[in-house]
Parts: sequence; structure tokens; C-alpha cells
Amino acid sequence: MRRTLLTVLTALLLTPPSGAQGAAFTSVPDAVVHAPPTTVTPTPTRATYPAGLLPLDGLRLEVRGDAPELAWAARDLRQEWQTRLGLTLQDLKAAAAGASPRIVIGTRADPALAAQAQAAGLQPDAPGSYALTVDAAGATMIGADPAGAYHGAQTLAQLLTAGGVRYARIQDAPAVKRRVAMIYLDASSGVNDALIPLLARLKYNAVLVMSDYVQWDAAKAGGYANPQGATKAEAARVADLARTHGLEVIPLIETLSHVGWMFGNGRNLDLLQDPQGQANYAYDTLNPETYSRVILPVLKEAVEVFRPKVVHIGHDEVRNRDRFPARPNGAAVGFEQLYVDDTVRLHDALAGMGVGTMIWHDVAFSDALAATLPARLPKDLQVAYWNYLPAPAYPALQSISALGFPVLGAAWAEPGNPEAMGRSAQSANAGYIQTRWTGYFGNPSVWDGAAAQGVAYVRGAQAAWNPGAALPSPAEATYRDLYRPEPYRAQAGTLVDLTPYVTRALRDPDGKGWIGKGAGTDLSAVPTGDVRLGDTRYLVSGAVMLRGTRANVQSLPVQVEVPLHRTFTALNVLHATPWTTPADRDTVGRYVLTYEDGSSVTQPIQYGRHVRAWTDAQASSMIPAPAWSGSTRDGLAVNLTTLTWTNPHPERPVRSVTFVSEGTGAALAVLGLTLTGAAK
Repeated sequence: MRRTLLTVLTALLLTPPSGAQGAAFTSVPDAVVHAPPTTVTPTPTRATYPAGLLPLDGLRLEVRGDAPELAWAARDLRQEWQTRLGLTLQDLKAAAAGASPRIVIGTRADPALAAQAQAAGLQPDAPGSYALTVDAAGATMIGADPAGAYHGAQTLAQLLTAGGVRYARIQDAPAVKRRVAMIYLDASSGVNDALIPLLARLKYNAVLVMSDYVQWDAAKAGGYANPQGATKAEAARVADLARTHGLEVIPLIETLSHVGWMFGNGRNLDLLQDPQGQANYAYDTLNPETYSRVILPVLKEAVEVFRPKVVHIGHDEVRNRDRFPARPNGAAVGFEQLYVDDTVRLHDALAGMGVGTMIWHDVAFSDALAATLPARLPKDLQVAYWNYLPAPAYPALQSISALGFPVLGAAWAEPGNPEAMGRSAQSANAGYIQTRWTGYFGNPSVWDGAAAQGVAYVRGAQAAWNPGAALPSPAEATYRDLYRPEPYRAQAGTLVDLTPYVTRALRDPDGKGWIGKGAGTDLSAVPTGDVRLGDTRYLVSGAVMLRGTRANVQSLPVQVEVPLHRTFTALNVLHATPWTTPADRDTVGRYVLTYEDGSSVTQPIQYGRHVRAWTDAQASSMIPAPAWSGSTRDGLAVNLTTLTWTNPHPERPVRSVTFVSEGTGAALAVLGLTLTGAAK
């Protein structure tokens, strides 16, 4: 009897809702549409957008001047035309004589352009500023300098649509002069190939390049090179790519502390500051071999490879791990003297190569040392003040600047941190650094694993360029679009009506819908019917919520099978989990395609990677695309995402898709299903 009852209960949990008659299908020409942005990021300081589009037909590109930045601007625009529209933006010289309208790129050094800007009442005069007009006569970008013209091209690229270039009248200038984004060098070269054009589009003008594990000749000869590190050729390539996208290259080579890179493969252990330590964390500043064998040869190679104006030598968190000083001779000298001697030694060595020096602030300007140590440092030493906790302002920027040091404020990814740091940097006439801490070999995580730190590039760009304005578009959508730009086009497909399979209403007026918390905590704000959420069009009527461990979802089905009987190239699933899960990457469900021949393929659904809770606003992965965001009646920020799963066998007819829950605390809810590709 017990076994019979168990069998019956299991069958009930695997059965679709009673009365299910099968899904209805609606074929549409625009199931998925990747549309151009409706705003410019960062927000221009002064801009109007009159109604109208400059037609693309016959449009030509004219570059006035021979500054490299003007050629880079033309290159970027041609690439945008090709990527987004599949069109070639031709140079005016290659077109028929007298062809018009045209896109003109130049600077105020051109008398005609200077006069045109003045006549239009647009005066780009600050370094890096530009004026941009787009109307029926064409588009004209006039930079105060070549860098300004290049920034103007990044704005124009965001005005491109499938029907033409949006009319605009813009005068724009950066609030913060030095706008730095941190990147890493490792063996995954494709990441920086995507990031560098993205950072240029966001109008950064420098990159801080984590370079500890580059395979320097000195490291190879000394046996401590790491094979996961970038080669010198790759480092030089990335540096050149950055420079030709308007980005100054600032290599970061951690010295004094965080120097595990020099102890790789058990080498150089005689140079450890603390031989009894556990971290191989700092070096012995009183051993001449530290400098002659490792540090100075590496810095020399870095200068040769990167050709920088300044090198960041780290010098942070020196006493956070092992003892410092640990050796008796160092203890006799004292920490402050050891720190000063090392810093000055590296500063002077770099100065001898014509290069400046940058350090992190936290040791030299700590409360314990601020009264004495900074006065002993060279005043041309650039200081990067880091503070990653949200705060209304960061007055330390003013304090460090008042001591006579050039200063930059460094932020990370917490809500409010980049925004306040940008305002403080503007007030202190300081620079801005958007840091990223994803591990020395964690480059791929900026798309999948630590994507929130990639999204922070967008927030930091806005904070440094125009800190008085809010982001014009969600940072997650902007980051995703710039990292992997897609064509502006419509894809035909099929909308699947999941109404017969709905197990929970989105509205919860009586505590029996959504997650059972009542009308103040439901998804009643989600548009229903035939709606476009993000790029994808769906038929939304409710949620196919599946079983989880919580009491109010234990009676729901473990899985729901939706018959399809058609071919398609991809399926797009609008989904969320009703609750969070304790561990990122927990498998909360799976989606199964079963083909008419009986074969099947499975897509595991991992929390944080393929789906996240409707209340989880932070994206750790860009695999799911943002679809909808809003708030509950009680003010809780909520969101939904789309997972696009490419059918590995688009030529085979698909019998069905099955949504399966693993029965975790997160549960699983599907709100929409849209197929793309021709149905047969």
C-alpha cells in the first residue's frame, strides 16, 4: 500500500496542470529584435535630440586632419556600420565627387570647423571635449583636440539605427580628466579584444594593466614564469590595441607586497621578507639581489614592452599577512624607513627611464604613518586612493592632494561606490580608476562568473565623465551590448502560449499567487499578453512554477513537458527562481529538448549562471540577458532574464521541451517561451 501511494504521488508531481490542452503557437516576423540604444552612455553634459534621422544611403566619411585619433575614430565608425548593419561606410575620397551628405571628423585646428562650431553656438574648448551635430545636412564632430574628436565618434556610434543616424546637437566634456579602467593580462586574449573597444566607447582614456604574471625574460631565466601569464608579445599587442583606442597604458606590477609572482616554482625564496611566513607575500628590501635579480630587470622589460608614461608599483597592504619587517636587520631599520627606501629606489629607477611612478595610498597615507611618511616621498609620485565601501564622499582625495601629490580615486563595484568616487574626484580635481579584482587568471569571468565587475565599468564611466547625471540606461544591458555587439535586426520566430501549463498567477491578491506573500510582494508589475521584454517577444500569462523545498511549492509538479513538433534554431526562455540559493552555481533545474526520433539534449540550469532569483539584481553572468526590471508594490526591486539556448540540432524536428526542477530551495519558474528560426 505504501509503495502504491508513493507511485501515485510521484505521478501527480510529474503531471502537467489538469485541463492542459497543449500550447498555442503564433508565428511572428520579429520574435527577437536587437534594437539600438535610445540613449548615449556616458550621458553628455549638454544634448538635445530633435526628431529625425540622417539617411544612410549615400552617406560618406570625411576626415579632416592627420592626427592618429581621427583615423581611429573613422575606423571605429566603419566597424560599427559593418557590425550593426552589415554596411560599408565609405570614405569620401573613394566616393563620387560632390557626394553628400557626409560625416565629418575633425578638430578646432581646422578653421572651417572652428567657425562652424562657433556659428552653431557650440564651443568645445576643454581637453577631451567635442561638439556634435547631426541633421539633414550630415553629421559633424569637432573636437577641442584629437582626443575630443575621438570621443565624439563614440557618441555618434550610439546614434546609429537601422533607419539612419539620429538627429542630435551635443556639446560634451569630461568632468574628470584621467579616467582609468583596470584590466588583466593572461592567456585569454579574446577578453581584452572585447574590453578595449568597450572601454573606448565608454570614453575611458587609460587602462591600468595588471601585469604581474607576464612571461618576462627575467622570469623565464629565473624559472618563476607562469605559463598562464601573457607572453611579452601578447602584452605588447594589448598595449598597442589600447593606445590605438585612445587609452594610455599604465602597467601595474605589484612590488614590495603581493609579490607571489616572483616566488613561482619555489624560486627566489632567499629573497622572502619572512622566511617563516605562509604566503610568500613580500620581499627583503635589504637584500640587493631583490632588485638586481628580479625587480629592476622586470621593470625595465615592462617599460620596453608597454612604453608607458607611468608604472603603478603597488605597495599596498604590506603588513596584512606575514611579518614585515621579519628579519633582524630590517627590524633594526624600522618599517617606515624600509618602505620609503624601497619606494624611492623604484621611483628613481623608473625616472631614469623617463617614466613616472604610481602607488596605492593605504600604507604611506595610513593613520599610523600619515604624519611623517608622505613628507619623505617624491612629490611627483602619483597616489591612487582606493576605497571600495559606499560613502557619500571621499574627502581623503582632497587631503592627499593638499599634501602636493597627484591623486586618483579608485572605486570598485558596490552600489554607490563608483558614483560617489566620481563626484569626489571631480571636486578634488583628481583622476578616477575603476578597479576590477577578478583574480590574476580570471579574465573570462567578466562575462561569466564576475560579470558585475564588468558591469561596473559602465557605472564608473558615467561617474567619471558626468557624475552629476544618472545612468541613462541599465548598466547591465549596456555592458552586454558593448562586450558582444549584435546586429540591429529582427529574427522571425514563434511565440508559445504557456497558459495551459501555468501553475501560479503573477498577481497575489490573496496569498495564493506567485510566492504566497500577498499583493505587496508579487509580479503584478510584469506586463502580460503579447509583450516585448528586452529583445524578445513573449506571450506572458502566468508562471510555470515548479516544485521546490518550501512548503507552498512542494505540491507543484517537478517537471512540465510542452509539446512543440517543429524545428527551430534556438529557444528563448523567460524565467527566474522564486527564491535565492545559498551557493552560486547550484543546479536548480534543467531544460530538455526531446527530438521526434527519441533522442534528447539537456541544458542544466545553474543559479547565477543561467538564472537568478526575481529579487537578485546583481548579474554574476551575462549568459542570461536582462529582460524586465521593476519593483513590487512594497518597493522591492525585481527582475526577469532571458536564457537563449541554441538548438544543437536545428535540422531535427523537436517533439517537446521539458522544464525540470531539481527541487531545491530556489525552485524554478518559467514565464515565457519563444522559438527563433523557421518552424517546419
